[in-house]
Amino acid sequence: MIPKKFSNLVFTLIMGFGMSLLMTLIITYINTGMDSEFIDRFLKAWSISFPIAITAILIVAPVTRKFVDKITKSS
Repeated sequence: MIPKKFSNLVFTLIMGFGMSLLMTLIITYINTGMDSEFIDRFLKAWSISFPIAITAILIVAPVTRKFVDKITKSS
């Protein structure tokens, strides 16, 4: 089991994995269609998008949490 102190990092990795996978898969299909080279194009694009997604989540998530805390109130 992973210690609780790493929960933000685990969340970031799982969210980045899932979002980049799904978005890259769909965008590659929309832009190039399905053919025998689809998987190669998808994997190449995903190898670029995954680290970008992780970086973006690490930068955007703390700012978003603070913003949400400001615009919401506990009941």
